[in-house]
Amino acid sequence: MSTENKTYLSARNITKDFGTTRVLDDVSMDIQSGDVVSIIGPSGAGKSTFLRCMNLLETPTSGTVEIGDFAITLGAGRSTASKKELATLRRNVGMVFQSFNLFPHLTVLENICLAQRRVLGRDAEQARVRAFELLDRVGLKDKSEEYPGRCSGGQQQRVAIARSLSLDPQVMLFDEPTSALDPEVGAEILAVMRELAEEGMTMMVVTHEMGFARQVGDKVHVMVGGRIVESGDPEQVMTQPSHERTRQFLAAVLGR
Repeated sequence: MSTENKTYLSARNITKDFGTTRVLDDVSMDIQSGDVVSIIGPSGAGKSTFLRCMNLLETPTSGTVEIGDFAITLGAGRSTASKKELATLRRNVGMVFQSFNLFPHLTVLENICLAQRRVLGRDAEQARVRAFELLDRVGLKDKSEEYPGRCSGGQQQRVAIARSLSLDPQVMLFDEPTSALDPEVGAEILAVMRELAEEGMTMMVVTHEMGFARQVGDKVHVMVGGRIVESGDPEQVMTQPSHERTRQFLAAVLGR
């Protein structure tokens, strides 16, 4: 949870077009240092696209992404970021996907070491020590020599979280991290995320887990049709939504 009122990650007027279809329409958002921000809304609302724009896995058609004192602005004749800008942004913004995205030909340990060596320039022993620290943290130290295909979905997702944490990011982005998992296994991932939140990790989470958004999040944003239609305290938004589209969405997912 936030201990200081400092904006750390910001999106300013993000738009994203795929051909003639506008998927994101002038989306702005601030995250305070140490906060957990949840993004909820119906399928096809643009939530995952927005998250991918935050570390430029998807390039916005226009808009600005800021982290700390560093900013990248696209549009008005500038359609791509430089390699140096991308490296700086991704060095500070980790991401966990719904589909794990582990290298199947590398062991669990190698998956976590590779990013450290390539991105941070750590030597093999430094990367190995850090990897074991993180595997222990997510309860998978005994799986270090296994290949991802021999791990369960929940174990693979915990490895993916450890891999992102190995780069010591300032912010973590989670894109529906439990959607490919059964509820019991998903609860394990949410428990890891709760621990990160308690330790003060700044997090942006696209999720369908309303309990997590309500109990762990500092703020919730409701996205519909590529726009933020409502933002606020999770308890307030969940129990007394002001926007009709939010009420419709919550009625569908909460059955009320």
